[in-house]
Amino acid sequence: MIVNFFFRKRLSQNNSIEELFLGLIPFISKGCGVLISEVPNSGASPIVLIKNIWFARSKKSEINHITGDVHYLVLAFKRNSILTIHDVKSGLQGSFLKKFYIRLFWFWLPAILVKKITVISKFTKNELERIIPFAKNKINIIHNPVNSEFRQTPYQFNAEKPQILFIGTKQNKNLEKSFEAIKDLSCKAMIIGKLTEAQLKLLRTFRIDYESKFNLTFENIIESYKNCDLVCFASFYEGFGMPIIEAQATGRPVITSDFGAMKEVSNDSACLVNPNDVNSIREAILKICNDKAYRDQLVIDGLENVKRFQSDYIAKQYLQLYQEISD
Repeated sequence: MIVNFFFRKRLSQNNSIEELFLGLIPFISKGCGVLISEVPNSGASPIVLIKNIWFARSKKSEINHITGDVHYLVLAFKRNSILTIHDVKSGLQGSFLKKFYIRLFWFWLPAILVKKITVISKFTKNELERIIPFAKNKINIIHNPVNSEFRQTPYQFNAEKPQILFIGTKQNKNLEKSFEAIKDLSCKAMIIGKLTEAQLKLLRTFRIDYESKFNLTFENIIESYKNCDLVCFASFYEGFGMPIIEAQATGRPVITSDFGAMKEVSNDSACLVNPNDVNSIREAILKICNDKAYRDQLVIDGLENVKRFQSDYIAKQYLQLYQEISD
């Protein structure tokens, strides 16, 4: 059995899907042959779709796994394929014509043709079922794995001036309210992602001690988790929420939102907050900083939680689906 993993064209600022599956493939390769193909073009124009589908046709294998973002590649393979959908936000936003175009080529046609669909959370499954109710029976939940490179590292919590790690700078990451929550606290903000002018202005206005980094290597990202004291991930929307389990695997306490995929993934092992309430975020940070017993328990619970996302366990679930398609 040979599985070809199809990736979108890799961009320096956008590689979370690639890192996820590249960390998983060594475990999958223990049960089948593996090929990797990266489409040559990025973007969503009709000409890009045609070029990438034509490329994929020339690379199709016994089983073809579209790992995310380029869902339309299913049109090159039809039923000997499996599609992973990470979230459905793109199909819910924009003008009528844009939503129709995205839903047609990213959701409706792929759902008709594909053999199996995997989603990364129950939250995403529920959202996807509203877009493709006719293909509900094809949807399987397989969580994202935590990369084995994220390992617990001992550290001394800096109670006097903790370093708080923020991952991502897009609008859904809710940095504006998070910045307001720490504006008078003795802390340092470490932000991964390119900041907007509005976000930079807020940091200056609130006089927050901060450091910002972007276009980091995977190794640099791992070091960022190791160097922080806690992770604040009070997002408005996530299909999964990888920073939650990456931080927990490193042995750091996590603050995240009290709904959706974030609540599902954290599974009572993180400090949950209302992301719309600045005081809720602020109180969570203060509680972690001031209550050592609570902080230590979050670390213990987090390490237990990430056992659900170990790569070998997730790989077995994919291999089972591949076998069903092959049979």
